[in-house]
Amino acid sequence: MLNPIRSNSLDLHGIRHGFFTRDGGVSEGLYAGLNCGLGSKDETERVLENRARVAQHLGGAKSEVLTVYQVHSGTAVRAHGPLSRDVLPKADAVVTTVPGLVIGVLTADCTPVLFADPQAKVVAAAHAGWRGAVAGIIEATVEEMVKAGARPDRIRVAIGPTISQAAYEVGPEFEAEVLALDASNRDFFTVPTLDAKAHFDLPGFVARRLGQLGLAAVDRVAPCTYANESLFFSFRRTTHRTEPDYGRQISAIVVT
Repeated sequence: MLNPIRSNSLDLHGIRHGFFTRDGGVSEGLYAGLNCGLGSKDETERVLENRARVAQHLGGAKSEVLTVYQVHSGTAVRAHGPLSRDVLPKADAVVTTVPGLVIGVLTADCTPVLFADPQAKVVAAAHAGWRGAVAGIIEATVEEMVKAGARPDRIRVAIGPTISQAAYEVGPEFEAEVLALDASNRDFFTVPTLDAKAHFDLPGFVARRLGQLGLAAVDRVAPCTYANESLFFSFRRTTHRTEPDYGRQISAIVVT
């Protein structure tokens, strides 16, 4: 049974959403559960079935979730209808006004962000890893929503499951690059012990950028993907275990 996490901020008339966990899928082994990543080495038929279950759960008009070819960029695109998997745009956020068109993003530690203007019936999903957040994916998503008829002061947002600061150790080059953008980004780094590397607060960083845009509401429903193996896939956990591959969870939203 699918058991997505929902945000009170997005429980809106005419909008359905979910930050989906591993629960309710058909994949096995390393991908056990609801693996929705077509870029993984999981059996394609299983991934497509998992994605169909997500679309059905949200009441989509098609048995698929529209996702983009994610590249850790600052690019958001608008979807006017279903797209072939062979021609997906390279982007990290997708915006739509089309009723029944379920859109989403795939993550395995990066931060998923869902957006909705319930009055204009404009929704969006963004994939905000640290590179995408630095590149302006949050701002680009809101800009694309405004082009589609949304107003920032009506846009409601939820930040979904992502890697926590406690699990996100980073090197000095990472820290230097983020601090070079803005010295106040120091707020998002902590060093847990004297000789340890810094740890970065990715969801906090994303939340601050959202908070600077004058939006109606920003909610955080962000359990740690690294620490909760039964619920979430995690690239970093897989890397630490030297496993050959990993699954991806999906966060999705639709205008009904």
